[in-house]
Amino acid sequence: MSQEKILIIEDDEILAQGVRMNLSLAGFAAETAKNLREGEEKLTSKAWSLLLLDVNLPDGDGFSFAKKIREKQDIPIIFLTAKDMDTDMMEGFESGADDYVTKPFHVQILIQRIRAVLSRYAAGKKEENRKKTGNLEIDFQAYKVWKSGNELTLTPTEFKLLRKFLENPGIVLTRGALLEELWDKEGDFVDEHTLTIFVSRLRSKISDAEYTYIRTVYGTGYQWTEEKKR
Repeated sequence: MSQEKILIIEDDEILAQGVRMNLSLAGFAAETAKNLREGEEKLTSKAWSLLLLDVNLPDGDGFSFAKKIREKQDIPIIFLTAKDMDTDMMEGFESGADDYVTKPFHVQILIQRIRAVLSRYAAGKKEENRKKTGNLEIDFQAYKVWKSGNELTLTPTEFKLLRKFLENPGIVLTRGALLEELWDKEGDFVDEHTLTIFVSRLRSKISDAEYTYIRTVYGTGYQWTEEKKR
């Protein structure tokens, strides 16, 4: 299991090194940056699990930097700051903070809050990778599908079709849009007759007495519906 990597952007080098050392002892891989320029360079050079960010830095403020990072990366952010006014905390959370720790702080409390943020973040990511609809459960990361608790066997093409439908519930997807989804990504040619077969096979695997899921819109394409059969 790989270590979770934490970047500390803090201009107080004694504080930064102390936090880094304690994080390393707690099992994290931690590095420091003394300003925003150096921090941004390190953020773009590798993948990080979490960012510890000082608010007041020599070359800018952490709140603005956090907003900028949020536009590019999905990474948990904890602010480290001496600002303890409610308005400061509100600004911190509005700029994208997952937590806000005021100085001085006990490093072991900081570590516990880091673990709490990482745990919530991981749970959120896991939820994004799984979806429940009707009596189906889909794990997009593991490429698995269950119907009423029983695992189904889907081909890669059938799974791609299923994902496309789930990303567009209620929307009529034209045959052309579905063909574009299946064709050219791997260089495989899929014609309209083959598409009809793929959709039919997928529907036969996921539908049952309660749900049809894939409705044919004659002359146009198909539509995903979660309504039960009448």
